Amino acid sequence: MKTLAHISDLHFGRIDHAVVEGLVGDLMTQKPDLIVISGDLVQRARRRHFEEARAFLERLPFPYLVVPGNHDIPVYDLLRRFIDPFHHYKHYISGDLSPFHVDDEIAVLGLNTARSVILDFSHGRINRGQIDRIRDVFGELPPHVFKVLFTHHPFLPPPDAPRTRLVGRHGPALSVLEDCGVDLLLAGHLHRAYSGDIMSFHTQVARSILVAQASTATSTRLRNEANAYNLITIARPHITFEVRAWEGAAFTPGLVSRYRRRDHLWELEAQDTGFRPATAP
Repeated sequence: MKTLAHISDLHFGRIDHAVVEGLVGDLMTQKPDLIVISGDLVQRARRRHFEEARAFLERLPFPYLVVPGNHDIPVYDLLRRFIDPFHHYKHYISGDLSPFHVDDEIAVLGLNTARSVILDFSHGRINRGQIDRIRDVFGELPPHVFKVLFTHHPFLPPPDAPRTRLVGRHGPALSVLEDCGVDLLLAGHLHRAYSGDIMSFHTQVARSILVAQASTATSTRLRNEANAYNLITIARPHITFEVRAWEGAAFTPGLVSRYRRRDHLWELEAQDTGFRPATAP
């Protein structure tokens, strides 16, 4: 069994300090085997914002993998945006833009989908070299290894917003992910928490792949959702997603979704909203 903490969109430079402290405390309590951070560590790609993000990472006593998001690219420094967009990110966070972890149970690969040279650089894209890397990394792994890919930009839209823009070249990437037997896709960007099967939207995919999107973990840039992160428990043939949401004083359990793998399909076996009616005194 493995436990992943999936956090995203921290946005240092525009954070709630109480939430940051609560997040660190909750991670200490949950003790995940690995933390996956799917981009937007800072708000404006300024040095001081990256210094704050670096200080946060140094407080984590657990291994972590991280990729950048579009907010980790300079907005106003046009020269740096086009010449060396990840300069501060590489200096303060990580020089590895495609981190990889593998052990006897899980394999986790990160891809940088942030792009500084497209017209609207809030949009993300996967290039052909990254599709080749998916194939090279996951293609030779034995079938018992649970395979996870994480990006900043999403592969699956929210259930109530099917026209949401997805990561560019998601079609060719999904074809390779299907061939390689990838089990789970993690992303952020939208500041919304939801999970589901890629087949619910991408009808050309014949193999079930689960998706978990994370809300913003610590930012004040909320989109009608509380700050939250995903606690993911992998215990084949089951996987459980628990949304741990900030309730004003601590992170507490929210929606819990439990899936079971049957043949080539993931089936939603149980779901708990976390709501408990008040009991009479």
